[in-house]
Amino acid sequence: MIKKHGKHSEENKPENDFGVEGDQAAGEKKQNDLSELEDKYLRLQAEFDNYKKRTFREKTEFIKFANEGLIIELLGILDNFERGVKAADLTKDFSLLHKGVDMISKQLHALLETKGLKRIITIGETFDPHQHEAMEVVEDDNLIQDTVVEELQPGYFLNDRIVRPAKVKVAKGKIEEPKSEKVEEAKNEDQENNKQEEEIG
Repeated sequence: MIKKHGKHSEENKPENDFGVEGDQAAGEKKQNDLSELEDKYLRLQAEFDNYKKRTFREKTEFIKFANEGLIIELLGILDNFERGVKAADLTKDFSLLHKGVDMISKQLHALLETKGLKRIITIGETFDPHQHEAMEVVEDDNLIQDTVVEELQPGYFLNDRIVRPAKVKVAKGKIEEPKSEKVEEAKNEDQENNKQEEEIG
């Protein structure tokens, strides 16, 4: 005898929820991963903001006190200057004041030289627009053309950089700058070579 299956036999079969539960678990994992990434991003952002603030403070402090060492060294020269003025005032001896000022000037120049400051040479040099600033032209036929004849204000190098060009007076004369010995030697050598070639020919 054949058993007949009822029309609800498939419906009565227990439902398998594995697929639905797996999708829910995967969704929760993605959400957790996303939350972790957001937390990491916020922490990194906060750390970077703190880094920028710290770097700004350090940079500000560095700029504020960058010249501290130089100022401390200058204080010794300032002390000598004030002592010299006081001594000259008490004794009314202005020659003493002159000697004191001269000594302080030498101390100051020596200190600045140790920091890389060097004075630009001017008098007798050919005018160089990079190093010299022409404030006046002196017309004299006895002077060499474009030669610096007077320094109005000294100029300085700081290491290899010009920090202030020298203000000078420049000659406008008829005498040309004498040629260097090397130029004369080269000219004589060329003449000698030409003479030898003519003899060979």
